[in-house]
Amino acid sequence: MKWEGNRESDNVEDARAGGGRGGGLPFGGGRGIGLGTIAVALVAGWIFGINPLTVLGLLSGGGQPGAVQQAPATKPPADDQMARFVSTVLADTEDVWREQFKALGGTYREPKLRLFRGAEPTACGRGEAAMGPFYCPGDQKVYIDLSFYETMRTRLGAPGDFAQAYVIAHEVGHHVQNLMGITNKVDSARGRVSAAQQNALSVRLELQADCFAGVWAHHAQAARQILEEGDVEEALNAASQIGDDTLQRKSQGTVQPETFTHGTSTQRVTWFKRGLSTGSVQQCNTFEARQL
Repeated sequence: MKWEGNRESDNVEDARAGGGRGGGLPFGGGRGIGLGTIAVALVAGWIFGINPLTVLGLLSGGGQPGAVQQAPATKPPADDQMARFVSTVLADTEDVWREQFKALGGTYREPKLRLFRGAEPTACGRGEAAMGPFYCPGDQKVYIDLSFYETMRTRLGAPGDFAQAYVIAHEVGHHVQNLMGITNKVDSARGRVSAAQQNALSVRLELQADCFAGVWAHHAQAARQILEEGDVEEALNAASQIGDDTLQRKSQGTVQPETFTHGTSTQRVTWFKRGLSTGSVQQCNTFEARQL
């Protein structure tokens, strides 16, 4: 992915210096979690198919979150290559979605992206690295512990810088849903439907965020030619590796479709490709799609 030398966002908050659990992978020795129990450790996490917003309680019918006191944050160090990558990808999403909202007659409000280690208080509740990257509508921030990228490479079989960019674009897709009022509509329905129906709504929400990530990639490529050979395959592989069916099969050996919250590998790939090929927000209406 061609990203070096491009604009970096001013909306990145670096809270890693005050991280509650220090550096390293989120399944390290300090927590007593070994490789053999990784599935258990992450069963409630983003990378095993559970929406972190559900884990954090925002979408459980519990009402709006309250204010939260976060530790002061700084700008990432200039020599931090990974932080610069994240800042550059975030800036690219800002440029794309600003133009998309303008074309639709709206104004895009840029989210913050907060780097943390281990655990972090959010307006949606306590966020932890084991949840993977997540977006909190309550404070309109994307949260990421950068050790997740090592997890993608070594444990999920999803290496590559464009795969890493896809993760950020997916979370920014949730911010777009929030600005469009989609998140609130889904939230308001959750207390009135069954658990299986709640999961089905979550799948449609997540697949739409995948499609929005594809919309970003389409327009970023058209404007700045960011893609190199193999980049699209990296993103498609990442989408496939984090499908609910694939993750359940790896973690427990069986697949339970009624528990899916993000969609199958095929569905995630399909909706990312739809956004990538069309570049159209209107083509990402998963909630009216008969066939996902």
